[in-house]
Amino acid sequence: MADWTPACVEARLHEAADVMKRLPEVRVQGYYSLWPKMLAEFSDLVGQEPQRLKRPPPSPDAITRMEETLGWLRWLEAEDAKLAWARAERTPWKMICWRFGIARATAHRRWQYVLSVITWRLNGRRVPGKRSRRFVVERAKA
Repeated sequence: MADWTPACVEARLHEAADVMKRLPEVRVQGYYSLWPKMLAEFSDLVGQEPQRLKRPPPSPDAITRMEETLGWLRWLEAEDAKLAWARAERTPWKMICWRFGIARATAHRRWQYVLSVITWRLNGRRVPGKRSRRFVVERAKA
């Protein structure tokens, strides 16, 4: 993609968090059960809730995009990267504000700044260090 926008960056962050959730869990190798599988009869299943369907594992292309997107977080300061990942996982603003000890408006401004910094870097521009965060956000949208 040649011309990135904050909306595209936000979509990629959300996709990366979704892919991360769908990856199979890490298990210790070598442990298994020797007990046979238990066959359930119809009378055992009566009154039970149906098993929740699992989403399919992510495709290799989605995993590649996720790995690329995780690399973008290295361009940010540690607090901003944590906020970006929490928002990508769709954590409610109230929980983010509580975790970081900031107001809702401040959290949203930081989120916009994070998206703008990543957008600037993906478009091959250097983020100016002596300009305000507002300047970076406004220029990323333009």
